[in-house]
Amino acid sequence: MRDLLIKVKINPLFWLVLGIGVATGYFREVLMVFLIVFIHELGHAFAAIAFKWRIYKIELLPFGGVAEVDHGGNRPIYEEAIVVIAGPLQHLWMMLASFACIGLPFWSAADHQLFVWHNLMILGFNLIPILPLDGGRLLHLWLTAVLPYQKALLRARQLSIGALVLLVLLSAVYFPFHLNLWVVISFLLLANYFEWKQRHYHFMRFLMTRSNESAARRHSVIRLKDSLAVRDAVKQLRRGYRHDFRIYRRWQASVAHVTEAELVQAFFQMKNPHAPLSSFPFAQDDRR
Repeated sequence: MRDLLIKVKINPLFWLVLGIGVATGYFREVLMVFLIVFIHELGHAFAAIAFKWRIYKIELLPFGGVAEVDHGGNRPIYEEAIVVIAGPLQHLWMMLASFACIGLPFWSAADHQLFVWHNLMILGFNLIPILPLDGGRLLHLWLTAVLPYQKALLRARQLSIGALVLLVLLSAVYFPFHLNLWVVISFLLLANYFEWKQRHYHFMRFLMTRSNESAARRHSVIRLKDSLAVRDAVKQLRRGYRHDFRIYRRWQASVAHVTEAELVQAFFQMKNPHAPLSSFPFAQDDRR
């Protein structure tokens, strides 16, 4: 637990929101929000630890948190789903605990109503399909389950940016002077900008960690033409699958059988990213 707490960091935006709350006389509400967000993020952290994920940092934000973990997108999908959902689930027992404490010297009905309100607001906001919110992470996870990983990365970020634009428009119409909301939106705008810029880096990490837990993957055979570039071939890889490739040659009936490991190795060793599969030795030999 001590090692986990050392990794907890508080984002400067959280300090800003807390400072605004204290300055405006809402110190009790500030403590409630801090407690809710902290427990929310611990839910993610304990679930990740249960699956033996490596946690680099846990950053607390005004609406939840972000845990930096090392899995490269190749952990089982059910594990990541549990880790993501573990955060929002904390709000359920917190609200039940608050109800059970009504009438105690330190907890009034008004405190309960306020606590439940903050829980519902943080929970609801977190489930908006915008990265890095939990809703955005669940959307990304679902897309990686049904699409090739590279395409899922791109689509998830496009949908996240679209949802964020809609949130900005709605906030401008209905909450134009809500300072805390605009602080959070500013963070989301920056986060989505960097998510878009780093999409290629995330895909490289996915490829580099393909050897992890390969025994747990389902098997898939992908058929490709030898005129296809290697960089486009690796974009066919899907999360949760172990692939073999059948490379068909032009003007010939023969087929080269290539393993996923051979294809990924060729991708990282190639000098020309647009080189076709036919230019590599593995596409020249028949392995039936």
